[in-house]
Amino acid sequence: MWFLIRRKLQPFTKARHFFKRHAALSKKILLGLLCLAYAAYFLAACILNFQRALALFILTCLVIFVLACHFLKKSFGEKLMSCLKPLQNSRLKLWVKWVFIGASVVGLILWLALDTAQRPEQLISFAGICMFILILFVCSKHPSAVCWRTVFWGLGLQFIFGILVIRTEPGFNAFQWLGDQIQIFLAYTVEGSSFVFGDALVQNVFAFQSLPIIIFFGCVMSILYYLGLVQWVVQKIAWFLQVTMGTTAAETLAVAGNIFVGMTEAPLLIRPYLADMTLSEIHAVMTGGFATIAGTVLGAFISFGIDASSLISASVMAAPCALALSKLVYPEVEESKFKSKEGVKLPRGEERNILEAASNGATDAIGLVANVAANLIAFLAVLAFINATLSWLGEMVDIHGLSFQVICSYVLRPMVFMMGVDWADCPLVAEVVGVKFFINEFVAYQQLSQYKNKRLSGVEEWINGEKQWISVKAEIIATFSLCGFANLSSIGITLGGLTSMVPQRKSDLCKIVVRALFTGACVSFISACMAGILYVPRGAEADCVSFLSTSFTNRTYEAYVCCTELFQSTRLNGTNTPSFSGPWEDKEFSAMSLAKCCDLYSNPVCV
Repeated sequence: MWFLIRRKLQPFTKARHFFKRHAALSKKILLGLLCLAYAAYFLAACILNFQRALALFILTCLVIFVLACHFLKKSFGEKLMSCLKPLQNSRLKLWVKWVFIGASVVGLILWLALDTAQRPEQLISFAGICMFILILFVCSKHPSAVCWRTVFWGLGLQFIFGILVIRTEPGFNAFQWLGDQIQIFLAYTVEGSSFVFGDALVQNVFAFQSLPIIIFFGCVMSILYYLGLVQWVVQKIAWFLQVTMGTTAAETLAVAGNIFVGMTEAPLLIRPYLADMTLSEIHAVMTGGFATIAGTVLGAFISFGIDASSLISASVMAAPCALALSKLVYPEVEESKFKSKEGVKLPRGEERNILEAASNGATDAIGLVANVAANLIAFLAVLAFINATLSWLGEMVDIHGLSFQVICSYVLRPMVFMMGVDWADCPLVAEVVGVKFFINEFVAYQQLSQYKNKRLSGVEEWINGEKQWISVKAEIIATFSLCGFANLSSIGITLGGLTSMVPQRKSDLCKIVVRALFTGACVSFISACMAGILYVPRGAEADCVSFLSTSFTNRTYEAYVCCTELFQSTRLNGTNTPSFSGPWEDKEFSAMSLAKCCDLYSNPVCV
């Protein structure tokens, strides 16, 4: 019986032995077949509907690019390095350095002269950058030891990246597309939260609408970390910053990690090295934490209605600027142990499979959700109490409407104006900046989203002498200025996280944390100045003649803009009959459009 079974199984045994002997060849054949199948699927998707397959096309190109770089490095890396050996000559290197510096200075002057000729108000934002750098230099721990290469490279990289994503059409469209895809991706959270909490709560209650996004995003980030994708991207960014700016491996890796993880998670990437880091390096690690936001809360801010592309751009732009300003405020005067160009290696996740990684990510995010909810409850309650107290004190001396936001709107107004915000919008932007620094960024972004929602819903800009919303430019500058954890409550979070990792350095951490907090806040302000310099209106807000010729009945931002333009082009003659100028002259529908606008908005021409 056993002999018959063995004879029947003999072909399978031979096949198994054959595949064992030719395992490498079998793997290549299987991989080739899979690649051919994917190529056929990819071509079919692109031919049928390229617009629909755009995301697939971009991801495929990205993977091909990464594989090509890996192949070139593996095959021709040594040859390329040998070609670069002549550049190691000290005299040639010095010549190249000065030529590059001269070209950069001339290019910046020409760009400012040509670009600001059409929009001279952009020079205010440039003056704001100079103001913040001067203030930080004056407050520097060791002004004579500042490495200006690091400072200017960091600001230059931030400026170049800003040009790519804000000014150039392909870069702007790419990040706009990326922001839209992230919003679509985060919308899948509704499927899980609706099943658990019900549609009514998810649609109407903030806690069940925005906070579950943190759990979903935490789960996804944990999966990506388990697969090694987060580590790979962080290491590539860190390598680039380290090579260009001349910073050390450990501090650069932590700052690059802050683009994706929070201020307490990023130091975990370099935990074995914290005990031996210099004060300047620890200051850089802290500044990176204060200057950026975690990927998990990024989704929550997007759910508020904040522009996704601006948030992503601000978070990425903050990394080189954080290193630059950190080395300006606390220059390196000690001998670092991490000057190696090889960088620091990051291990993969400790989970045994992808399901465990997903479960751990969701579970770990529960603590963050509870922390966010508790802080919102506490700080909003404290803010309400402070406002009530200030109002009571103000009424004692006939000052009505005194509040924390009003104080911030006056104290911070000059600083916000130097970022490039129009003077009329400065009080509202100064309010949210003050709330962010003294309360936290969640409350500030929630308040900013209220202003944006009012604008989009077509609310009148001024009601009883009070401004109700801010311009698109002011919204973008405010988004950049709020993009960071630099607020007073974050001091305790940072100290708690770092002292648990290196308790023996508690005194060093306490000594530099306040300096790092203000440096991190200035990183966000300089990013906002960069946005102010580079911002350009993207075409007309609306084709008002075409818009007003349609049957509009609801208040929208387009309706407000077009109706305001129509009111300005309307004149009343002696018989109160309106006459129109500009594009509405000789248009049959002008009087009807004016009547519709008067139904929605009040104006002296409405009689």
